[in-house]
Amino acid sequence: MTMKRHFDDDLQAMRSRLLEMGAACEEMVQYALKLLAERSSQYMDEVRRREDIVNRLHVEVDEQCLQLIARYQPAAGDLRMIAAALKINSDLERIGDQAVNIAENGMFFIAQPHMMLFHVPRMAELACSMLKDSLDAFSRKDVEKARAVLRKDDEEDELKGRVFKELMALMQSDPSTIQRGLDIILIARNLERIADHATNIAEDVIFMVAGRDVRHGAGR
Repeated sequence: MTMKRHFDDDLQAMRSRLLEMGAACEEMVQYALKLLAERSSQYMDEVRRREDIVNRLHVEVDEQCLQLIARYQPAAGDLRMIAAALKINSDLERIGDQAVNIAENGMFFIAQPHMMLFHVPRMAELACSMLKDSLDAFSRKDVEKARAVLRKDDEEDELKGRVFKELMALMQSDPSTIQRGLDIILIARNLERIADHATNIAEDVIFMVAGRDVRHGAGR
């Protein structure tokens, strides 16, 4: 077997691990949101089980990427892909952390009297869509899909701002809502961060495929 074939096989194995990690992160977010929507603590165990998977894969993917660089000394597009994979790996691990935070904040929220979630359901829908599309873009090397993710980030930021503004007004007028309002604000912040990490993944896909650095709005 040629060196090139060994490299391609090892590169594909790393990509498969990274996509497996992405799928586990998606499930973590979905279960955390089910806990919140259905007011059921049973989903916390599902989040925790997948957290263990994500943490294990985080270490494995980092190790695979470093071995690829050390063993094959890749250049150009191959090196960009490994560099992007290292960054995506980090963003996915942080998405998993945010899913845990949603579940933990959700546990506090559902233990209290029922209160509306304001714009959180739309924020959740948008963040999940951005995560799925960014991973699809990575899998398919689809720059246009990655750019579509970037365009969604402004809506998530706007929704978070509306949640903060409306809840601050409610908490000032009715102090009995303060604890529940703070829980919702924290969950909204967690969702915004998931969207931010999905945006980072999309930016890395564009760098990986097109060699263009579009961070901080450059060249979008």
